[in-house]
Amino acid sequence: MIMDIFSDPICPWCYIGKRRLQRTLDDLPLQDRPQVRWRAFMLNPDMPSDGMERNAYLARKFGSSQRAMELYGTIAQAGFEEGILFAFGDIARTPSTMNAHRLIRLAGEGANQTEIVDEMFFRYFTQGVDIGDTQALVTIAADCGMEAGAVRAYLEGGEDCDAVLAEHNLAQRIGINGVPCFILDGRYAVSGAQSPEVLRRMIDTARTTAAA
Repeated sequence: MIMDIFSDPICPWCYIGKRRLQRTLDDLPLQDRPQVRWRAFMLNPDMPSDGMERNAYLARKFGSSQRAMELYGTIAQAGFEEGILFAFGDIARTPSTMNAHRLIRLAGEGANQTEIVDEMFFRYFTQGVDIGDTQALVTIAADCGMEAGAVRAYLEGGEDCDAVLAEHNLAQRIGINGVPCFILDGRYAVSGAQSPEVLRRMIDTARTTAAA
């Protein structure tokens, strides 16, 4: 089974959803766990390449940074229940995630794609690291076992920009307007940071159907 997950590294519910998925997978025998592939979705596809000052972004998106903090309170509580200590106040800029998605795509050619995704979530949401910054992404990649020089050369070029946009556009064409979205074997889909129980039912249904 293959599970495609459309997500954005700056989506807090995607981080929560990933933690809940991991709990689901940890409870399954290795042979019953789907292969996970991370797919590109951009919450802000028109974001300037150097990102935007955080308070300006929050004011534009939510009306005010104060309103955003109220909404983030609910997210912080959900994150705490999954062992995530969101530090929204430490985020100085909201980045473009084009290069982050390119790195995830590059990592997909190896075995550490999920590790890269997890590190992006962790550093952005708990340490305020600007994951739109090339050096920050190179550091993440190197810490996950990728070759720093090759990653830097890739990110400083334009390779796979079109592929990331195409994947984002595909998500919109098939009706995905919010993330995370989990698609199993191209047939079963659920959106949102679903509970392990919901994710387990989807996996069990797909496995039973495939065996019938």
